[in-house]
Amino acid sequence: MKRNQAQLFVCIALALQFSLRAQTNIVSTNLPATRLPDVIVTGRADSMLGLADSAAQGTIGAKQLADRPILRAGELLEAIPGVIITQHAGGGKANQYFLRGFNLDHGTDIALDLDGMPLNLPSHAHGPGYSDMNIVIPELVQRINYEKGPYFANDGDFSSAGAGHLEFFKSLPQPMMVLEAGMYGYERAMFAASSKVGSGQLLYGGEAFHDDGPWLRPDDYQKFNGLITYSQGDESRGFSLTAHGYHGQWNSSDQIAESAVSTGVIPFFGTLNPTDGGTSQRYSVQGEWHREDADSTTKIMAYGFYYDLNLFSDFTYFLVDTNRGDQFEQQDHRLVEGLKASHTMFNRWWGRDVANTFGLQVRNDSIDNGLYQTQNRLRVSKTDTNGVVLPAVTRQDAITETSGGFYYENKINWAEKFRSILGLRGDIYFFDVNDMNPVNSGRRATAVASPKLSLIFGPWAKTEFYVNGGFGYHSDDARGTSATINPDGTPAGKLNGLFQTKGAEIGVRTLAVPHLQSSFSLWYLHSDSELLFEGDTGNTVNSPQPSNRYGIEWANYWTPTEHLTFDLDYADSIARFTSPDSGGGERVPEAINQVLSAGVTLHDLHGFTASLRLRYFGPRDLISTGAYQSRATTLVNLGVGYKFNKQWSLSAEVFNLFDSRDHDIDYVYESRVRPGDAPSTQDHFHPVEPIQCRFALTARF
Repeated sequence: MKRNQAQLFVCIALALQFSLRAQTNIVSTNLPATRLPDVIVTGRADSMLGLADSAAQGTIGAKQLADRPILRAGELLEAIPGVIITQHAGGGKANQYFLRGFNLDHGTDIALDLDGMPLNLPSHAHGPGYSDMNIVIPELVQRINYEKGPYFANDGDFSSAGAGHLEFFKSLPQPMMVLEAGMYGYERAMFAASSKVGSGQLLYGGEAFHDDGPWLRPDDYQKFNGLITYSQGDESRGFSLTAHGYHGQWNSSDQIAESAVSTGVIPFFGTLNPTDGGTSQRYSVQGEWHREDADSTTKIMAYGFYYDLNLFSDFTYFLVDTNRGDQFEQQDHRLVEGLKASHTMFNRWWGRDVANTFGLQVRNDSIDNGLYQTQNRLRVSKTDTNGVVLPAVTRQDAITETSGGFYYENKINWAEKFRSILGLRGDIYFFDVNDMNPVNSGRRATAVASPKLSLIFGPWAKTEFYVNGGFGYHSDDARGTSATINPDGTPAGKLNGLFQTKGAEIGVRTLAVPHLQSSFSLWYLHSDSELLFEGDTGNTVNSPQPSNRYGIEWANYWTPTEHLTFDLDYADSIARFTSPDSGGGERVPEAINQVLSAGVTLHDLHGFTASLRLRYFGPRDLISTGAYQSRATTLVNLGVGYKFNKQWSLSAEVFNLFDSRDHDIDYVYESRVRPGDAPSTQDHFHPVEPIQCRFALTARF
């Protein structure tokens, strides 16, 4: 632990000790704590004054989500200001996430969960934090609660840039069925209902989905989701039991080389390897119990799930093997068990209302990972351009990764216009790796402490101010903690196991303008240097040096009338290494910069609903010197609907209204398009999908 962090830890520990003594020995009044009625926030239209702990915290409700045209389930997260969701492969692969100066890959620094059950998968075959949103049925999401920055004690692994907590409905007012069809082979059917069983509610639902996309080689993405939940009680006390199943299979048109399109080797929506794709499934059970009264709140949640993925990718085509090509397979099978528990006590210290929360989070992943050389999805040995034989099995590992996190959070209302939140989180990880090569097997334990502090001032004139600071972390890949020799024969530096970040933020939230909620934040995040495990090669390599990210966010939600809503969210960030990297540049490649999301929505005016949305994804540096930059991507989507009566409604969505031929995502690296070509460093991109229409018939019985 660095010296300044250790000093901060000691100071917070002393403060906690003093506070606990004060609670038991120096309380100056016997008056009971004043417990105000709970306020349940259902969406952006609700006031967060007095509730939010930062300017970048909020809630999006089911109504706002339903009004947004979404091309894929993961785009629900774009309702979070500043978040961009893209895809560089087939629809069944996890989305690519961008937020706060990060290309978060598939989830490295954004923590996602469903009713508390984590989506992120540590030590995943394709990359740490891999989070697949395809298991989400959009109509069953009641709300998304979100926060950004490492300031929240209950958020642990992968949450440095932000966290999104999806909550599902536990009951529905009436059964519903949705039938959808559209261009490019799009078909979807969804059914959900709930009924009273005993003294509780049983909710059940499912969806069947198919989509080819515009690709020359159709995605033929097929997925099936099923969900069943039994619950009793209400927000103050009760429990629920949930089982969920997902299965998906797809072909994949991965990113393509720009030269292949410009020279006519393939069309704009073509592919350089038509056998890429994958299959995945996830089956889970979870249970939660909660109780709340005037003195305390207790929540306990346990979960378990089985997950597997077989993913076939080819990003460099014939760079390594000019005969059999560069396709490879990543395999991830795992069993996961976990527990989350928290207990909050409401007290009065020195006549001031206080809430003390103690939390525990435990998780165990039993993982079988594999990386293989393949051709047409068959495992084969290959030969590189130097004549070196590459065995079919690059590496295989059996991994046990166990983590335990404990956190304490203290909230004090010091005065009518000032409150503080002091948090301290400690996490310990145990890695046990059994590699096919014994020299790469081993065990490691590592721990990290993450202090946090938030100060909230106001409100004055319906305006509140925030100052936040804290430490966060994400876990490294377990295979890197024991690696000695990389598959290519080079020495491997061992990873520490946990990679720390630290950040700070100042912000303001105001309702001073009638019917307008607006928030603004200025933030900073520092990431320490680390070694990096590359899931695509199986190598542990030196990553760039430390980096600093900073930026602004401005979010607005205006409801001038009952039937009309405007929203506009803007974010801009800069990501820089603290010193030039090996290529002489200081820019963090692929880091997100400018983002603009805006929309106007007409709500149920004489049965009509409409939404027009703009999404701007600004240019990014693709290499550290800035010599290559992506283009900006601008998309406009339209949704319209008409409700005939209480039972029937019809809607239509038009995506990419102006038929933009922009790129969903860009990368720059070396590849060889055809066996006889010379290697070339160039832009590789995945196109945005062209203009298309989808229609939906919804029935509520």
